[in-house]
Amino acid sequence: MSEQVERIKTLIIGSGPAGYTAAIYAARADLKPVMYTGMEPGGQLTTTTEVDNFPGYPEGIDGPTMMVQLQQQAERFGTEVRIGMVTAVDFSDEPGGIHKITVDDSKQIEAETVIISTGASAKYLNIPSEQRLRGGGVSACAVCDGFFYKGQEVAIVGAGDTAAEEASYLANICKKVTMLVRKDYMRASKAMQHRVNSLDNIDIRYNTEVDEVLGEQVVEGLRMVNNETGEKEDIVITGLFIAIGHKPNTDIFKGQLDMDETGYVITEGKSTKTNKPGVFASGDVQDKEYRQAVTAAGTGCMAALDAERYLASIESKEAVVS
Repeated sequence: MSEQVERIKTLIIGSGPAGYTAAIYAARADLKPVMYTGMEPGGQLTTTTEVDNFPGYPEGIDGPTMMVQLQQQAERFGTEVRIGMVTAVDFSDEPGGIHKITVDDSKQIEAETVIISTGASAKYLNIPSEQRLRGGGVSACAVCDGFFYKGQEVAIVGAGDTAAEEASYLANICKKVTMLVRKDYMRASKAMQHRVNSLDNIDIRYNTEVDEVLGEQVVEGLRMVNNETGEKEDIVITGLFIAIGHKPNTDIFKGQLDMDETGYVITEGKSTKTNKPGVFASGDVQDKEYRQAVTAAGTGCMAALDAERYLASIESKEAVVS
């Protein structure tokens, strides 16, 4: 392990809309932010073909291009963007304390403030045809991508509240929605089940799973299998939405930060403050309700402002003591 330790004012972990927005604000506040991108530079939006619901893009923009532009904007103000993975953290419990971070199991960093923007990863079925057609009709966000399938026939996989909510959303804009439920019942609340059952263009298939997504370049159909009888059936669809949950990318922070039962970082009130002074969380890593690029960007702004105010409070206390 390297013995050289680098001291920085603000470290940003993660590089999606939250991380880049935090970087823009932090750099403009002269916090000299350093960002480590993680294994997926740009975050989930790099797997999205079209982004039509982010303000300021009247003609829409593809996800990877948007992330490149956000990076360029952050760098324009002085953010240092580095390719690398944070592999260990040791956060201080003391106000004004120094946080110790390890990058790529070797490089040692000491940071006065840390902004966590590691996001959350959508859970997929992990079958080859599904993975091959991600971005070609397979999506994990109906609210993000459903508009592109207006008036078409689609399918959604899932049985919880999120799946029921997204199925209802799709039913309002799509001709037909086939909902695949793995068991013989739904996990969604009774209210959400009633909503789904009340919509005539939602066809719920119980004890049914995805056998294969059909199509070469884009989704053209779906082969379903009944897990009780083994019977298979093909249907024609143009979009497949996976709604089986998300996993926040917080494993390295366990035991250091307060989290809920599913691993999302808990923040204080309406702020981005965590239980560790000088450590802030923004984006999908602390938001399991909205999970949109624009809301992530908003909390990235908040995290940078919180970090700036924290550093100012520490400096004022030190001035009083001296």
